[in-house]
Amino acid sequence: MNYPVFLHIGLRYARTSKGSHFIAFINLFSVVGIALGLTALITVASVMNGFELQLKNRLLGIMPHVVVDTRNLDNTDSVLAELNGIEGVDHTSAFIESEGVLQSKRGIQGVLVQGVEPDVMQQNSIIAENMMIGKLSDLKQGQYKVAIGRALATKLNLRPGDKTRVISAASSVYTPVGRMPSQRLFTVVGIFDVGSQLDDKVVLMNIHDSAKLLRKPLRKVIHTRLFLEDAFDYLEVEKHIGLPTNNWRTRQGPLFDAVKMEKNMMSLMLLLIISVAAFNIVSALVMVVTEKQGDIAILRTQGITSKEILGIFLINGLYNGLKGTLFGLIGGLALVMLINPFLSLIDAPVAMSADGQGIPIDMQWGQITSMVILSIVLCFLATLYPAYKALRTKPALALKYE
Repeated sequence: MNYPVFLHIGLRYARTSKGSHFIAFINLFSVVGIALGLTALITVASVMNGFELQLKNRLLGIMPHVVVDTRNLDNTDSVLAELNGIEGVDHTSAFIESEGVLQSKRGIQGVLVQGVEPDVMQQNSIIAENMMIGKLSDLKQGQYKVAIGRALATKLNLRPGDKTRVISAASSVYTPVGRMPSQRLFTVVGIFDVGSQLDDKVVLMNIHDSAKLLRKPLRKVIHTRLFLEDAFDYLEVEKHIGLPTNNWRTRQGPLFDAVKMEKNMMSLMLLLIISVAAFNIVSALVMVVTEKQGDIAILRTQGITSKEILGIFLINGLYNGLKGTLFGLIGGLALVMLINPFLSLIDAPVAMSADGQGIPIDMQWGQITSMVILSIVLCFLATLYPAYKALRTKPALALKYE
């Protein structure tokens, strides 16, 4: 195959093992640095993506994505049809949420009381997928049953079949001894374990029982809960809703912002490592240009154009950059894919994913492609100055003492 002259010479300079051992060491150092930096960047980004996805699924699986205020509406059916037709909405459900207190013989705990439609939740909720005991469909109307998280059950020493008192902080009744909060005994019929920090703060009951606990007609307290295909698209969905809304960011936004900031800062630090390694190419290429002054002058006298001289040293520098990027990509993908099998092999007690099977991993190919492109761009920028320095070589001065 016939290569252009500048490509042939550039690859020959890059591959040669003769000459300065110091230049060869710097080249090796830059390749290894780029490879290790990109490997670390791909690994850390994939693990952070995994943790973010796990947090999103666990936390936002319990917390409503968007809640629409549909109280006292006369055209409820048409409103629900309109909400279900919005792009990005997976399904809707009637919903009531209020603050309360759960009391057992062992103690009391402040909770969020969620009145839900059991059949809808049984079909579409992550809670239904993580029920340890019972089913959400067991929350029958008028039977005053509740489902609680395993953490809350442990804290209050509650088991299926136990009675527990639910006290509502949003309503009260008058008694001979004064005004008292509304309360009722409920039976524990289900225990779930989503692995979320809300497991010890949320109590689920039938929506009709929740309205009775609040001592209000259902239509005066009912809201509509929207389950989105992607909880992060809540703003786009809310644009199409003409009623008052509330979304998950009002409660958990700072937590996700902190996770995102941590991921961005770690990526920035690792990119700086790649940048340092990439700009070692500058040192190596400057020394190569100085060493090859005579060769450059001879090539210029034989008719090599300025663009071809520029191309020779761009190819020389990019060769090492591409080599380091390729090794880094292979190393990063291999490490991400093998990290959990390796932890299992050495019997390391790491169980951070939702299924308890090691470190959560989420490889996003678009993100990895962006990292590879950025690495190549940094290597290209590092070759510009040495290539320009070679371009300014004057043949007469370079050959003066030859």
